[in-house]
Amino acid sequence: MEARRGLFLLMIFMMIKGKEEAQLMENFYSSSSPGVEAVVKQAVSTKFSQKFTTIPATLLLFFHDSFVMGCDASIMVSSPNGDAGKDAPDNLSLAGDGFDTIVKAKEAVEAQCPNAVSCADIMAIAARDVAVLAGGPSFSVELGRRDGLISQSSLVAGNLPETNFTLALLDTIFAKNNLSQIDMIALSGAHTVGFSHCNRFADRLYSFSPSSPVDPSLDPNYAKQLMNACPQNVDPRLP
Repeated sequence: MEARRGLFLLMIFMMIKGKEEAQLMENFYSSSSPGVEAVVKQAVSTKFSQKFTTIPATLLLFFHDSFVMGCDASIMVSSPNGDAGKDAPDNLSLAGDGFDTIVKAKEAVEAQCPNAVSCADIMAIAARDVAVLAGGPSFSVELGRRDGLISQSSLVAGNLPETNFTLALLDTIFAKNNLSQIDMIALSGAHTVGFSHCNRFADRLYSFSPSSPVDPSLDPNYAKQLMNACPQNVDPRLP
């Protein structure tokens, strides 16, 4: 139930963020690329049949993109200097399956209608499609987003919720994106279809406090399972 509520709020979030900078419409590509949604859906379904992590990876990718400068696909931009948004510390653990899903969908769309559909719209459609694959309700995606031309690692810091944020900080960062505390709680429920990287909670296993390296609020058996899965020093770039 929490997962479905989270997915539903993610859908609302997609529509809110899309309308901040442009007037979107469902039939935006009716002339230039009338079958774009079917093409993306097929690419997403094929990717999901190969890797089940396609669902959480694509959802998280869309969330990380949209919370920094809006839903503009700037998370997909690469830099030869390693200073694009995707290179920011908060984005290093994003699963490659999310990026690969968008790349495969973009390639499929380009093969049928070159230079017509923005990567930002493809990402929004793909996020809807994986939400449906996870058991969420389907809905119409309004389109017409433009791809961002700026992607800098320095712009990411402070714009994504962190694991150590207080409730007040979480309320503030979600409010910046026109989302309430209830929205934030429901969106957090979407994590039940996903996963977390070891480096996001390793401090609770190995360095919680001088007197208690393991967070005493964790169930001992669960903490042991986590320690077996997560080494003390882990590279956030590894899956």
